[in-house]
This record gives sequence, structure tokens and C-alpha cells, in this order.
Amino acid sequence: LYYTGFMHKIGEVHDGNTVTDWMEQERERGITITSAATTCFWKQEDEGLAKLFTGIDNRINIIDTPGHVDFTAEVERSMRVLDGAVAVFCGVAGVQPQSETVWRQATKYNVPRIAFINKMDRTGADFNKAINDLRTKLGAEAHPVGIPIGAEDKLRGVIDVVNQKAIVYDPSDETGVKYDITDIPENLRDEARMAFEQLIDAVSNLDDQVAEMVLEDSEIAPETLKKAIRRLTCELKFVPVLGGSAFKNKGVQPLMDAVVDYLPSPVEVPAATAVEADDETTEVVVEPDDNGNFCSLAFKLWTDPFVG
Repeated sequence: LYYTGFMHKIGEVHDGNTVTDWMEQERERGITITSAATTCFWKQEDEGLAKLFTGIDNRINIIDTPGHVDFTAEVERSMRVLDGAVAVFCGVAGVQPQSETVWRQATKYNVPRIAFINKMDRTGADFNKAINDLRTKLGAEAHPVGIPIGAEDKLRGVIDVVNQKAIVYDPSDETGVKYDITDIPENLRDEARMAFEQLIDAVSNLDDQVAEMVLEDSEIAPETLKKAIRRLTCELKFVPVLGGSAFKNKGVQPLMDAVVDYLPSPVEVPAATAVEADDETTEVVVEPDDNGNFCSLAFKLWTDPFVG
């Protein structure tokens, strides 16, 4: 929310001033208890990198859900109305039991998702191990599109695998706003190139257009690859993975770009079905249309202490 301009100060869980943790109990305990929604706009900047929607104010409706198993019903309700999800995993612990529960819920409601390996600044963080967990424990076709540069106290940026560039954060700026886009450091080029080739291989196994280009030995432009990843993600066949640290404010902008690039808009998901108000036996298809009649699904009720 800070990077989109929605707010002008970064909230911290341990300070009890995050936007979506509004309940007194949430702020006291430092955990999310109830789901909360907010809206922001993200404009992809023209930084010399291939992005699919550069210069457009992309509206993103965010529903923040609890992570604790005791409040899993809140997650279930939210899944019903989501077009896409960012699944956040710990870079140290990897896939945890509650992660598996939420993943099954997302699969139940056919929600396309991106994985973000968080806490890469923590001691013992291992990006590759976390990805392996996604594959073995969740059965996800998970492949990195944003690899952390360094880990623990040496975390300093992200490798953009698709564009083969490095996003390096200014160490003097704790907010994570200032960064440079550079060539990949020499000591990381082999790893980045291997990740790119593995990404091409994974996508070509699932996407006919990319497979044809590989067979013809044609050069695959970053934009072409991104479009293929978007198609596969929307079809629930692929999970793009990025890494970073929300606490250290590293990797958030690439994640926001990935949300816009790879997760579907409302018009790209199957239309919802409903029944006529005066005849519940008649089913109707509700297409997303700005000019259509208003129709919504109430997934959560909330009573204001002052207005009801």
C-alpha cells in the first residue's frame, strides 16, 4: 500500500499500525484474525524491462486473510470471491501445515496464484528449499521468476529471470523505494541463465506456442514468455515464484508487477452463476460488465459500532 501511494508511512505488525489489522486484538497480538479488504492502484513503470501493462493504472482489490489455523474459515469465505491470490511462504520454514490447508482451499475454488517466499532476510532462509517444498508438498508447478540476490543479512535485491536483469536496492534507503536496474552480477550470471533456461523448458512443456518456438530454435522475447506464463497461471497450470523480505522492504515492487502481469483480471476468470430473484430454478450467468445490472456476492458481514 505504501508503494502504490495509498498511504504515506509503512505500517509495521509489531507496532500495531498496519492498515488491514484494524481490530484491537489483532494489533495487540500482531496477527490477522479477520479478513479485511482494501483497494489500491499500481502503475508499472517503464524501466527498460518487459512488462505487460506499462503506464496503466491497474486497480488491485486486496483481501488480507489470516494465517493462523484457528481462523481458516475466514480464508475459505474469501477464496470464493478472489480472482487471484498471492500465497506467502516463509523462507526458513517453507511450506507449513496451514500453508497446505490454504493451498487446498485455493485449489477448491480454482484460484490462480503466485508464490512469494518471504523472510529471506532471516537466518537460515533458503529460497531453493522453499521452492522444492512447493513442488513436493503441494504438487505445484512452481518456477522462479524473481530470485533473491543474497540471503539473511546479505539480501540486497532480486534477479528478474525473464528480463535477465538485476534489481538492486539502495542500502541507504530503508523504505525500499530507491533501487537500480543493472546487469546481473558476474558471480550470479550462471545461476540466472540456468533459471531462465529451466523456465523456458517448464513453460514449453505446457504451452504450445512457446514449445513451437523452442522446436524452431526461435528467440523467445521476454514479453512473449510473460504472456505464456500469464496464460498458464490463469489456467492453474503454473505458479510463478518470487522472493524477498516484506520486513526489509525488498522485492515488493517486483511482486506487484507480477500480480499485474500474471494474475487474471475479472474478465479473464469464468463468469459467476446465480439464480433469478423471483425464480430460484432459473440459473443465470453473471458476466463482469461495467454497463450491466449490479450484482454482488456478500462473502463477509461487518457491523460498524456507530452506524450499524
